Amino acid sequence: MAGRTISEQILSARAGRDVRAGDIVVCAVDLVVGTDASGPMAIDCFERMGGARLFDPTRVIFSLDHYAPPTSAETRAFHDRVRSFAAQYGAECLRVGDGISHQVIVDRRRVAPGQLVVGADSHTVTCGALNLFAVGVGSSDLAAAMLTGQMWLRVPETIRVTLSGRRAAGVAAKDVALAVLAEVGTDGADYQAIEWTGDGLASFSIDDRLVLSNLAVEMGAKAAIGPFDSVLSAWTGAGRGAGGPADQTRRGAGVPAGQSKFDGAFPAPVDGTAVRADPDARYVRQVAIDLTGLSALASAPDDPGNVLAVTEVAGAPVHMVFIGTCTGGRASDFREVLRVLTLTGGRLAPGVQLVLTPASADVERALVADGTHQRLAAIGGEWTTAGCGACCGTSGVIPVAGTTVLSTANRNFKARMGEPTASIYLASPATCAASAAAGRIVASPEDDAWR
Repeated sequence: MAGRTISEQILSARAGRDVRAGDIVVCAVDLVVGTDASGPMAIDCFERMGGARLFDPTRVIFSLDHYAPPTSAETRAFHDRVRSFAAQYGAECLRVGDGISHQVIVDRRRVAPGQLVVGADSHTVTCGALNLFAVGVGSSDLAAAMLTGQMWLRVPETIRVTLSGRRAAGVAAKDVALAVLAEVGTDGADYQAIEWTGDGLASFSIDDRLVLSNLAVEMGAKAAIGPFDSVLSAWTGAGRGAGGPADQTRRGAGVPAGQSKFDGAFPAPVDGTAVRADPDARYVRQVAIDLTGLSALASAPDDPGNVLAVTEVAGAPVHMVFIGTCTGGRASDFREVLRVLTLTGGRLAPGVQLVLTPASADVERALVADGTHQRLAAIGGEWTTAGCGACCGTSGVIPVAGTTVLSTANRNFKARMGEPTASIYLASPATCAASAAAGRIVASPEDDAWR
């Protein structure tokens, strides 16, 4: 029998038996993550299932991130519902402003290689960059996971994406992710896993890898898993100690993985186990991307898969630039924005609104500590509450009717940001910053297309 992909190995470990692509399995989960967007529906499902307790309160966490802050009595009631449930059953509930669910669990080292993480947000797959299987699910599946500590799924086939060569100056992880999206297509990875590999990944930081896995959702991917290499090894090592993977030893009494038991202990969480594909693993598709030939890219309205070179959309007027979300709201992204704005004169073009939303409170604290926060504010950037912000139009700044937005986010569907007449382009932090300075879409200063 052929060797196993990373997905097959992780799901085999959590199912307690050897499984392969196409198998239907019941797996023990390591962490369940709810949000204020679908959390209330998951709670309703939990109660209809007769739930009387969580399988393990230490492994259930809720985030108040989509409505941060709440903008109506209705959304405030969502928060009240989630807080009340978490308090009743002993789960952790993050505060408004703590940040996006899957960014917070990365920041706080609540996830580790080899784990199975289940989240209510489709972009939970972002965490797969850390060599784990992270999947977004619906409200009923989330409720079942909260109740039983398990989830069922079909083991996905895997697309192997190999990155080779080195990126040119001015080419960001977002550009690489968009290049892969253009190659695979918006439905080319439906219910499949993506496995990132190749010598080109050596120059990608953990932040970069999170971007790659995040955008995999826009290809339809069930999961998107990064390798365990020297970069990830250094990151996991830095996380050891209080709050790090090696310190997360809260566990059940060892019910065998895959066993359904509502009145006993449950399988222990994985503290961190490097997972590597077997040399003879079987892939449904192989995609090769030569980083050397890539340039800055953008997604034009109204589809993330509408990928074009920045030079092809250059000149389009920009009225609002949004830096944030789980794709582009990390400390490295804001530092890149400041660097590019400094290179281009340290000012915004007249009439351009620069909206800045950190992905988490930890990100914001880091930016305050190094002065990036204050310097971007001095240039004219408008800081908003950490969380999803303007990305999905449920909180934060709503674009003005008929205007053009350039965003570091992952989606640009019509009305995505709450205004159906706005035109939304997606690009890297560098392209967004350069365009904010120019008042029109342009490439970053390092790119040959800069003008």
